[in-house]
Amino acid sequence: MAIGKLEEVDIRELWKHEQYDFSEWLAKKENIEILNNILGLTLVDISKETYVGSYRCDLFAKDETTGIRVIIENQLEISNHDHLGKIITYASGLDAKVIVWIVKEAREEHRSAIEWLNNNTNSNINFFLIEIHAYKIGNSDKAPMFQVVEQPNDFIKNNKVSNSNETMNKSQSQRIEFWNQFNNVVVERGKPFNIRRATTDHWYSIAIGTSEAHIDITLVNKDSLIGVELYITNNKDLFDKLYDRKEDIEKDLNFKLDWRRLDNSKASRILYYIKGLNFDDHTNYNELINKTIDLAVLMRDTFKKYI
Repeated sequence: MAIGKLEEVDIRELWKHEQYDFSEWLAKKENIEILNNILGLTLVDISKETYVGSYRCDLFAKDETTGIRVIIENQLEISNHDHLGKIITYASGLDAKVIVWIVKEAREEHRSAIEWLNNNTNSNINFFLIEIHAYKIGNSDKAPMFQVVEQPNDFIKNNKVSNSNETMNKSQSQRIEFWNQFNNVVVERGKPFNIRRATTDHWYSIAIGTSEAHIDITLVNKDSLIGVELYITNNKDLFDKLYDRKEDIEKDLNFKLDWRRLDNSKASRILYYIKGLNFDDHTNYNELINKTIDLAVLMRDTFKKYI
């Protein structure tokens, strides 16, 4: 059997110009999906060349499930101080919480700078430094590859802002452990939805194709429950529309839901709970996670038909 040799090629052979070639390529749905897998987000509403004063940010987007603003600055050359200053300027001007800097090669001082920013800003601000490379085997097509150089350490950052007591830290650690195992199973199952980064949060969001609502998975350890729900951000009309189809929706799902309009809140929730969560006993995690994934996919696909 012949085995080819992986050969790195100059990325300028794929994209001659940052703005007109690389940014255009990256903004396409199938290519931004590569970044989604790295960031743990679902980027939508991609805007190119967004102005911040007299400067222009290469790509500006938002996460579909959270509404978090994301900037992407592309530099098909060795990282420099000029672009480091730009990403901070763009983040400030566009109120971005996720900042992505893509470079051909990251200098050591810029790696250190991004690491310092991640460790010394609050948990809401996240910096990614990513190198873009390209490879071929023999006469094959050239293939791009993203390599993460620096990224947020959610466990460290959350401990910095909420280091209240030992119990809280234990809960945070258990959530990260659960979500990491959850993500592993999602990958094993062929990624039926975009993976989110494992964090200390008790929720995990799944996009359904609209910014009006998403599927949330919530860990309620004190009640030994995992919740799977349609979370409607701020649209009572949408809740009422779905409630009018309650019988059809529950027939499709083959189980009853807990419908919560929440008149005194902007959000509305349509819930189902799975029993068996116990942070002190992980023996049922694999079964519990698979059941949760099955339910989340079923609810996502069902509600998409009615929204």
